[in-house]
Amino acid sequence: MKITRKRLRPIVGAVAVAVAAGLVLAGCTTSTPSSEASSSGKTITVAQVNEATSFNYNTPQGNLDTNGYIWQMTQPQFFTLNQKYEVVPNTDLGTYKKLSSDPLKVEYTLNKNAKWSDGVSMTADDLVLGWAQGVCYYDSAKFDAKGDVTSGTQYFVTAAGCPYATDLPKVSNGNRTITFTYDQPYVDWNLVNPIQFPAHAVAKEIGVSTKALTNAFLTTPKGDPSNPAAPNATIEKAAKLINTGYDATALPKDKNLLISGGPLQVSAWTPKQSMTFVPNKYYTGSHKVKFGKLIMRFIGDANAQVTALQNGEVDAIQPQASADTVKALKAVTGAKVLQGDQAAYDHLDLNFKSSVFSDPTVRQAFLLTIPREDILKAIITPINPKAKVLDSQIFLPGQEGYTDSVKANGSSAFDKVDIDKAKQLLAGKTPTVKILYNTENPNRVDSFQAIQASAAKAGFKVVDGGSPQWSSLLAGGDYDASLFGWINPGAGNAQIPQLFQIGNPGNYNNFNDQQASDLAVKSQITLDPSKLLDIKKQIDAITFKEGYGLPLFQLPGLFASNGKVKNIEYFGGQNGIFWNFWEWTK
Repeated sequence: MKITRKRLRPIVGAVAVAVAAGLVLAGCTTSTPSSEASSSGKTITVAQVNEATSFNYNTPQGNLDTNGYIWQMTQPQFFTLNQKYEVVPNTDLGTYKKLSSDPLKVEYTLNKNAKWSDGVSMTADDLVLGWAQGVCYYDSAKFDAKGDVTSGTQYFVTAAGCPYATDLPKVSNGNRTITFTYDQPYVDWNLVNPIQFPAHAVAKEIGVSTKALTNAFLTTPKGDPSNPAAPNATIEKAAKLINTGYDATALPKDKNLLISGGPLQVSAWTPKQSMTFVPNKYYTGSHKVKFGKLIMRFIGDANAQVTALQNGEVDAIQPQASADTVKALKAVTGAKVLQGDQAAYDHLDLNFKSSVFSDPTVRQAFLLTIPREDILKAIITPINPKAKVLDSQIFLPGQEGYTDSVKANGSSAFDKVDIDKAKQLLAGKTPTVKILYNTENPNRVDSFQAIQASAAKAGFKVVDGGSPQWSSLLAGGDYDASLFGWINPGAGNAQIPQLFQIGNPGNYNNFNDQQASDLAVKSQITLDPSKLLDIKKQIDAITFKEGYGLPLFQLPGLFASNGKVKNIEYFGGQNGIFWNFWEWTK
């Protein structure tokens, strides 16, 4: 799944470099590259709630919706998802296929004409780098129960962790193909995309040749936590660059960090205002765009987005959905409004590193004060009268398993607020609970205030830990509970270990139940659909029993356009309004 909303929501299971990851900031703009001048066609402007924070959305701190949109439009993809969340191979880039099932062996081949936006041909060097980002092959780290490294080395850190393992890739076919064999069966093998950044650019940034970088990957032994070797200096430098070097609050001066392998490339960024994309002149294939420029406007307020659409400042918007916003849009002449459910949900998570919630009795007491029905009626019911409180941490309404899981997972214990029982459990204690949330998201503000008022009745002192920079604080753990949303890609299962595996970088609330962690790992190698469904139900039940937190509601989605841009269609997954941007015409 993925996360987002003012929307800032992290991305659960983002379809990412290593996997369909499971659950995706004042100055002047920099001059644009030559491809903008040579591009012809119309400019399309789309408003987004959140500003970008990184050109690598596959890290814990970069795992946000806007960063994911940028990744989708600018980086190479071996596949896309259609409106039914079905995997569609992208032969613009190349091909991939399963060579055998036992053992699971997969081959990826790049097209001969595949090039990066600087004109350099894509090669197996890029695939080896992407493969290395997605597996923990070289890691020798040991972790404590809270997920902290106690010995050895951890190299690449991704939001989804490393849900699978393989042998070293074999390079062939004139340096255009890699083949690797999985250590065990992997349920989402067809959602693995082993390419993101250009190896030649990464090599240049860390001061080595491309050949030396690839050689380091292909000759360094597999990491052994029981006997950790000294870190490989080249891999360590590459990992540090990819882990944090692509984070930004303005357009990087170093153009190596902006090399694109997708249909578009970033050409300008006016912080707090907009980001501009132009066609990658070296991109060929069916996903080549049909317009001359795309401008992503950063407009957090839904009313301001509607006004921008009405005034012709933008062609399309993707605001936070509300009844008032829908009503306002329907009053805009010529506006085309698209609505639907999102593969996304809001939730309250308790931090298992918090001393306050180390006591399971206190966790239970706090969760009994959460007014989920009131929050639903205030935020969601006005736009979707049929909406109900979400009662699963794994499934969404309508998905296979939701109804059966809800009947057995223990969520009914929190159907209603029970202040008297909460007081009884606290036995006179008055715990202080600091909640992290996005203060620039009206829905999150409303949810926080409702929780604060209700919990106070039981004796809790709820402290406002909200911040506009909440997403960058999420992994830090300086809070007792967090209030945000996950958005799912709509395909795959990588979100399961991302959320529930001990030590996984995407396990932001440090949930440390060993049974749930073991089941989460097992889910990635379980190919039998019925057995996989059973694993999910087991984890769902554990989360309610152990006080993981509470799901609140499924998020409604809302797109709107001025009707001038054709082929904008609704999509409820991680890629949002940009899911089919290559089909847009104006």
